Amino acid sequence: MKEIIFIRNNIDKWQQAELIMDDTSMHSPDELADTYIRVTADLAFARTHYPQSRVTEYLNNLASAIHNEIYSNKKEKWSRLITFWTREVPVVMYSERRLLAVSLLIMLVSMVIGAVSQAADPEFARVILGDRYVDMTLDNISRGKPMDVYSGGNETEMFLGITFNNIGVALRTYVMGIFTSIGTGWMLLYNGIMLGCFETLFWQHGLLGESVLSVFLHGTLEISAIVVAGAAGLAMGNGWLFPGTYPRGVAFRRGARRGMKIVVGTVPLFVVAGFIEGFITRHTELPDMLRAGVIALSAAFVIYYFVVLPHKTIRFRKTKYQQYAKTKD
Repeated sequence: MKEIIFIRNNIDKWQQAELIMDDTSMHSPDELADTYIRVTADLAFARTHYPQSRVTEYLNNLASAIHNEIYSNKKEKWSRLITFWTREVPVVMYSERRLLAVSLLIMLVSMVIGAVSQAADPEFARVILGDRYVDMTLDNISRGKPMDVYSGGNETEMFLGITFNNIGVALRTYVMGIFTSIGTGWMLLYNGIMLGCFETLFWQHGLLGESVLSVFLHGTLEISAIVVAGAAGLAMGNGWLFPGTYPRGVAFRRGARRGMKIVVGTVPLFVVAGFIEGFITRHTELPDMLRAGVIALSAAFVIYYFVVLPHKTIRFRKTKYQQYAKTKD
């Protein structure tokens, strides 16, 4: 490749790297690392094909500046406890927005599979949920307390147990990405079938409305967080399957890093969902409109934080880049 073509093909990318270096406080460590990888890849190419060129010297200086910024021994600012959730998670969610859509699609399809299977065979629930759980649920229904499963035990212990269990489910959904995206897909498939089967079991006993109001009171946040964790696992798994221009190991590490950030971003959802399930879901005497309102607010928050805010954040950054670039011209 001629040097002029090499420069023309990559100049926009290098200028973007310069803009990032001008204000690194606006960018996460992952963004700096990704920028460093891209610049050093171009530097290696330039050293091979244009060893005495000024573009090689330029790329070397740019790579050195990024390297020094990444590995400088600086104390982490306390403000990152806020910017992690207000900036970093939305940015990585935007980059993985297609995988979030895929994760949601898998969950919805698997819920339909679970519902259809239970409708066709009333004993299917025993295969998925287990005989003990189904017998307990049927006994609760016969006693006129279909949601009694949520009323047993100490509220605080239930809250803690549910929260840690759900975080564990999210981590397993993410970690299964080690076995490519198929592993995470399987976890989403199982959880979706279980949910579809469970709700259909109550529908068969004329209790679908009560079940939806009780389960989704906490489940809106809980299930949404599992879907988001699924996107994290798919991001890691796709590093193995679709490395693109990166070496497979590098692509896997990049996907794993982004995925872990997504999973950590779901922890507050699981905490709130656990609190609702431990302290509020058991109160089935609450007005239906109140419970439906909580479900609607939970759904609105999930849509805003994981879909709307990422787009707004990226749009804001692009505007800032454009304004800054004009001042540099």
